[in-house]
Formats: sequence, C-alpha cells, structure tokens
Amino acid sequence: MNFQLRKQYLLATLAQLGSLDVTAAAQQLRTTPLTIRRDLTQLAAEGLVVRTHGGAVLPDVVKNPVAFARKSTSHAAEKAAICQLAAAQIAAGDTIFIDCGSTTFPLCPLIRHLQLRVVTNSLPVLSELVGSAVQVVLPGGEVDAKRQALHGTVAVEQLRRYRVDKAFLGVDGLSLQRGLSANSEVEAATSLAVAEAAGHVYLLCDASKLEQDKYLQFAPLSLVNTLITDARAPADLLARYQEAGLTVLTP
Repeated sequence: MNFQLRKQYLLATLAQLGSLDVTAAAQQLRTTPLTIRRDLTQLAAEGLVVRTHGGAVLPDVVKNPVAFARKSTSHAAEKAAICQLAAAQIAAGDTIFIDCGSTTFPLCPLIRHLQLRVVTNSLPVLSELVGSAVQVVLPGGEVDAKRQALHGTVAVEQLRRYRVDKAFLGVDGLSLQRGLSANSEVEAATSLAVAEAAGHVYLLCDASKLEQDKYLQFAPLSLVNTLITDARAPADLLARYQEAGLTVLTP
C-alpha cells in the first residue's frame, strides 16, 4: 500500500476515533510501526496531525482537550484483532453492511481490494472506501456530527430496503440476561433495520462490553448469529454465549 492510501486510512481513523495508535495502525495496514511513524511525521509537517507518544491526534483535538476526551477510544489492539477475524468472513461478491462504530471501522483497509458492495451509514467508512475496489452505498438521513454518521427516520427506512449478505455491527453493551443494549435510540434503530434484512449478523464487540447493560435494551441475543470478540473475554462466559445460540470467534 502506498503513502496516499495509508494517508487516507490514518486521517479517516483520526476523524473517527480522535486519536491513533502506531502499533494498531501498523497491524491494520500490514506494515511496520516505523513506516507509520514516518507517515505521521510527514502528515505533521503538513499540519494535518499532531504527534503524540505512540501515535497522533488531530490539531483541533490538541486545542480542545474536552473534545479529545469525548472522542478518544480504547482497546485499539483488540479491535484490530477483531476486525482481522471479521475480514476473514468476507468474500468478493458479497454485499455487506458496516455500521458507524469504532470497532467496525478498522475493517475498511482490510477489504479495500475486494470487489464487493458496502452499505454504510458511516461517513468515515465512506471516506476510507471511496476510490477503492469497493462499491459504497450510503442511505439518506440526518448527519450526526458527533458520530459522523447518517441517522433518523429516512436512514432507517432506506436501510430496510437493502438486502445484505452480512452485517457487521457494533454495540454499546451485551449481556446474557438483556441481550443487546445501546446508549442511543437512533443507533439502536439503525442496527435493527439492518439486522432484519441481513443474511448473517456479526456482532463485533471487545471484551469490555460483555455483560454490560446500557441505557436502552433493544434486541435479544437471537438477533445475532456470530459474536466476534477479543482474547480477553473469559472462556466460561463465551461458553455460555455459545449455549445461548451464538457462534463465537476469538483470536
């Protein structure tokens, strides 16, 4: 992958997450940390990023620490491993959905080379995949500036019309007792609309979200076919998810 393609990924990741980790980016792009550091140095020279210890942030993040705290994410290495597993489930010719979460976004550089169709409500996903081998389909709706996504009634109505082979969804919380839960009604509505028309639903969920119940319970475990999580998830808990009917994939 040349510098221009890596640049698109690095800037899209920063726009989505607020910060970037060198090691995680190198894993996603299948290159060396040294290459990523050189890329960030060049981007810093252009005024596009500000270097930090181990990574980078956007210039406006440095000027606004509150925004950085709000947008920053954790468990980047775990999310990278989850997306490696998810990418292995995707084949050329598929029609898939990728949602607007930080856990699903690292899928993008792993599938750029495939001839497939991606339906998404995520503006960073659109930015990352435009110009690649992937055909991108974006529904209508209202722009959510904080989440950099399209949400609302129109978005939900249009997403229900698309038949996707595989849907890759994130979630705020997952538990055996309450199923899937979210911090936002609009995100829950999007996930439900997509899942209803998906041949197979993959839930990408790092271990910190397991057995967590958030504000809005919106679906039972049966909405999901396959849970993809990271190596930190307790084996006994994963066995219970399997007993509840989920296929579970871990690194």
